Amino acid sequence: MRKKIMPDERDPLEQFWDDILSRQPDLIRAAFTRLNTDERLQLVIHLQRMASEPGWQPEQRKSALAALETIDRKTSQIQK
Repeated sequence: MRKKIMPDERDPLEQFWDDILSRQPDLIRAAFTRLNTDERLQLVIHLQRMASEPGWQPEQRKSALAALETIDRKTSQIQK
């Protein structure tokens, strides 16, 4: 019998990507905020690739676009 994994027992990296690709602005913002400046840049570059390059599933593209929109709004608010 397989052990059921509790939410707080999940791999932090898996949880991070679940949050970033959740299409839920609050989860996306919280995950993004935990990153340093270089990590944020690398994440945005990766999400842009997901949204524009071939090989990604339509749902992955939608999730990447939602994350980029949320991140753009967050960074716009910080710069004001």
